Amino acid sequence: MSDDVCVLCGGALHPVLSGVVDTRFGAPGRFDIAGCAACGLEQTLPRPTIGELDALYEAYYNFGGSREESRYGRLRQAFLTSRLYRLWLAADGDISFHGARPARPGVRLLDYGCNEGRGLELYRANGFAVEGFEPNRVAAERARARGFTVHSADLADFQPREPYDVIVLSNVLEHALDPKAMLAQLNRLLAPGGEAWVSCPNGESWLRRLFGRAWINWHVPFHIVHFSPATLERALDESGFAVTDARQATPALWVAQSAIAALFAKPGRPTRQMRSPFLVVGLMLLARGLCFPLLWLANRLGRSDCLVYRARKA
Repeated sequence: MSDDVCVLCGGALHPVLSGVVDTRFGAPGRFDIAGCAACGLEQTLPRPTIGELDALYEAYYNFGGSREESRYGRLRQAFLTSRLYRLWLAADGDISFHGARPARPGVRLLDYGCNEGRGLELYRANGFAVEGFEPNRVAAERARARGFTVHSADLADFQPREPYDVIVLSNVLEHALDPKAMLAQLNRLLAPGGEAWVSCPNGESWLRRLFGRAWINWHVPFHIVHFSPATLERALDESGFAVTDARQATPALWVAQSAIAALFAKPGRPTRQMRSPFLVVGLMLLARGLCFPLLWLANRLGRSDCLVYRARKA
């Protein structure tokens, strides 16, 4: 699809923000954000090709080589499997559906964009029959090494042995070159009455206004589209889904990451401070504690950082 038109409705684009860089991994390049005059969807320009995206993910999305990342990863894994994490979800907001439990035995769940399988472990522990889908070959192999069935075929060609009851897209849809086509293909994989559970950054977040180019959820060039509630609901509706639940949350981690990006990020260099457990946890606690009234108000006003939707196959 051309960079000149909206990926959702084909409308004309207008400039919104220029000179945005990757504040997480230090991927090269400067990017612009453009908005659609017709539907309001925003997108990153220039849009990388699928080949360029694959190369970027394999170069930048697979950690594990540094001592800092290993320590951060071990502590994160210990936290995710602890009882404390369940309490944290209740206070902070469950944007990845990690607290969800199946309504009956044998509910088949596909974690689309499962990365290295951390979510799969939690969904399985909650009682789901889980499988993953991960285009990043390195991440998929790590998930398989944990004992999970993980698919990596082209989505258009993927034929599961039986349909899924739930497909989770936890902060995945914003990475899609064509989000409506992705949703339509995932709709095809669902059983009648099956659900898509979708979370993604909110382009109308107050943190976007506060942090500007340092807002962590620009995440160029990996985040291709930037949804608002209206544009996400339109994408779901036009892909054959009916929204059954919509809520918002502002994870303390995202507040901490935006603050770290504003303080430390430099173009072309990975922001190592985002893998500092003590700095990240300290800022998360500060955000959740001192900023609680602001975060609560943002959720109520529809200006939180994350959209969390459930939609049934129509």
